[in-house]
This record gives sequence, structure tokens and C-alpha cells, in this order.
Amino acid sequence: MRVYVPLTLPGLAEAHKTGELGAGPLVAYAVTPALREWYLSDDTEELEYAALGRAALASLRLLDADPGAPRRRVVVAVDVPDRMAAVGPEGGPGRASGRAPDPDAQDAPGGPGEVRVSGAVRLAKAAAVHVDAPEAEADVTAAARALAAADGGDDDAQAVVDGAEDHELLWFAPQEIASLLGSGI
Repeated sequence: MRVYVPLTLPGLAEAHKTGELGAGPLVAYAVTPALREWYLSDDTEELEYAALGRAALASLRLLDADPGAPRRRVVVAVDVPDRMAAVGPEGGPGRASGRAPDPDAQDAPGGPGEVRVSGAVRLAKAAAVHVDAPEAEADVTAAARALAAADGGDDDAQAVVDGAEDHELLWFAPQEIASLLGSGI
């Protein structure tokens, strides 16, 4: 199963140093039944792009929690055995209780596509690394600052968070990680 692991640049540097994304369980995003239902598509590439977008939002949350990290979202795409990826309580608040999910909860943590990856995930198994370009920094900074208000239902703050999505993440091959980290991107 292809999973998308949200990180920050310091998190990527640590993974590069240790050779592991973490010992698990890791929060990641993948094409799951709830993501298919939420995104309303049967196109595999579109669904994988949606999972990547969910991971990019989770990376934004990591940036909000680490004010010292460079303001660039990072997502590592990695293939793991299906048995290592367990689908969590998808759909945001209400799904686990049997109530209908809140339609505005798709951006809340634990929403569609979230999985828990158990066991050690070797960085060498990465298929790709996705990182914001330097010119995204201002919008990503603003989006990280607006997350709490957006989570609280502020439409203006949500528009700021959505503004980070206007920036496509750049694609890097795993063998480019060292130069990526050394380039200051």
C-alpha cells in the first residue's frame, strides 16, 4: 500500500540521518474507503493525489507545532505491506460514534484517508519526497498560523489555509534527499 507520511524539513533530516521515518506507529494517509467516499472518484491517480493533499495538510499541522521549522510542507511517499497500515477512525468527529460525519470535518485531524503505520519504516523504501518550493513559504507560514481559527470554523482562516494548497509540492527522488537538505530548500 502506498502511504504518504507528513513531515517537516527537520523531520526529513532526522529520517535521512537515521534511515527511518520512525519506529511506528506513524500517522500517514492513503487511499482508503472513506477517502474514496469523501473524494467521490474511482480514478486511482486522483485518489492518490487526494491522499497526498491530506498528508500535506498534516505536514502543515506539524509546522504549526514546530515554529522553528522552515515553513515548507514535506510528504514522503512510501510503499508498505498492507498488514502494516491500519485504517483509523476515518471521517472526522462523529464517525466512530455512528453519527453521520460532519461535512466540514474533512480537514480535521483523523479525517478521510488517515492510517496508522506500525513497525519501522525505512527511508530507503521511499518512492518519492514532495516538498514546497521556497516561494511557497509566505503562504505556508500564513496557513500554519491560521489553522487553529480554521479548525474553529472561521471561513476567512480556512481560505488562508486553502491558499497553501495553491502551491504544488515539488517531486524529488529518494536519492536526491541529501542534496535537497543541503540546498536549503
